[in-house]
Amino acid sequence: MQPVTRIHSRTAVLADENIDTDRIIPARFLTTTTREGLGKLCFHDWRYQADGSDNPAFPLNRPEAAGCAILVAGRNFGCGSSREHAPWALLDYGIQAVLCSEIADIFRSNALKNGLLAIMISEPEHRWLLEHPGVELGIDVREQFIALPDGGRIAFQLEPFARHCLLEGVDQLGFLLQHDEAIAAFEAHVGAAA
Repeated sequence: MQPVTRIHSRTAVLADENIDTDRIIPARFLTTTTREGLGKLCFHDWRYQADGSDNPAFPLNRPEAAGCAILVAGRNFGCGSSREHAPWALLDYGIQAVLCSEIADIFRSNALKNGLLAIMISEPEHRWLLEHPGVELGIDVREQFIALPDGGRIAFQLEPFARHCLLEGVDQLGFLLQHDEAIAAFEAHVGAAA
C-alpha cells in the first residue's frame, strides 16, 4: 500500500442507492487473486453495453467524470456479499475515496484495509454532494476533514488503527511485520519461561 494522507479531486456521482458489491464487480470476475486489471471490470454490467462498448448512460462514462478520484455514492454503498475485489476494482479504476451517508460495514472495512477511503458523512452533507457533481474537494486523512470549495469543512471519523495504516501505507500484515523483532523477543521470552 502507498500512504494515503491527502486526496484532491473533483467528484463523480453515482446517486443510485444500494449499489452492492456484485454491481461494483460481478461475481464471475472473482477468479483472480491479483488486483491489476480489475479497474476495467469495475461496474462492468452497468458500464458497458452488450456489444462491449461504453454505455453512454452510465454516469462514470460521461466526460465530466473522467479523472475523478472521489466517488459520491448513493446510500448503502457496498452492501451485499463480502469481497475484497470490490475495493481492489475501485482503486484500479482510479477511485481513491468513496463518500456516502451509509456504507456497508464489511465493504468499509475491506476498503480501509486496502487503501480506499470509505468515508461516512451526514445526510445533509451527502445530499449537498449528490446535488453538486464535479465539485473540487480536498480530503485530509491526518486531520480527518473534507475541504469544500467555499472554505467550509466536513469532519469525518476513521477508526484509529485504520487511520494509522492509511497514513503509514501499511496493511495489517505490514503492521505486524514492522514489529517482527518485538514479536520474536516475546516468543523467545515465553518459550524460555515454559
